[in-house]
Amino acid sequence: MIKYKSIIRNFFNDWDLYEKLWLVISTILIVSLSIYWKDSPIGIIASLAGIWNVVLVAKGKILNYFFGIIAVTTYAFVAYTQKYFGEVMLNMFYFFPMQFIGFYIWRKRTSDKKTEDIKVVYMTNKQRLFWLCITAVATITYAYILKRLGGNLPFLDSASTVMSVIAMILMVFVFVEQWILWILVDIVSIFLWAIAMKNGGTDIAVLIMWIAFLVNAIYGLFNWIKLESKT
Repeated sequence: MIKYKSIIRNFFNDWDLYEKLWLVISTILIVSLSIYWKDSPIGIIASLAGIWNVVLVAKGKILNYFFGIIAVTTYAFVAYTQKYFGEVMLNMFYFFPMQFIGFYIWRKRTSDKKTEDIKVVYMTNKQRLFWLCITAVATITYAYILKRLGGNLPFLDSASTVMSVIAMILMVFVFVEQWILWILVDIVSIFLWAIAMKNGGTDIAVLIMWIAFLVNAIYGLFNWIKLESKT
């Protein structure tokens, strides 16, 4: 028991009070509201794993990939029930394998083997322009495909999917700019799941998760800017 307490204490050693409170409050909020709204168990699991995943990403902790594996598999199932096929394919065919790739690359870039903090960097202007063009073209193309498949809100579903794909690439290679895309993804996803709730969906935990993701992405942007200044 003493050993486990020591591990937990060391893990949270570099967390400030705000970060600890944010993790606790978001966890309690999702569980309590999910129980109140009688959400599905898998929706609750997806949301909790997702929250822990993004909070650890914002902190630059490699452990985020463990929770990421749980989050993407359970979230894909929930998205399938709403016919958000872009979200399903994104999570199962892209996010899932990227958890293992990201872990490998982050492991090589850790700046402190005890805290497992990673070294973050900025993109060049050429890289920013390149990924902006890729995002625009891919969003329009994929929206057409989703529309042909009969998916709901194909353009928004496509925008969320494409930006998530690009943001994950930037995250794996520890670019600070990933957080700008995650903020946009979160805004679009909140809109998607709000519509699902309006149309009779019961996955309140997923909607709360995306709202929490937005708050965390804003924090993550500022925290990674600070991390970059330290390298």
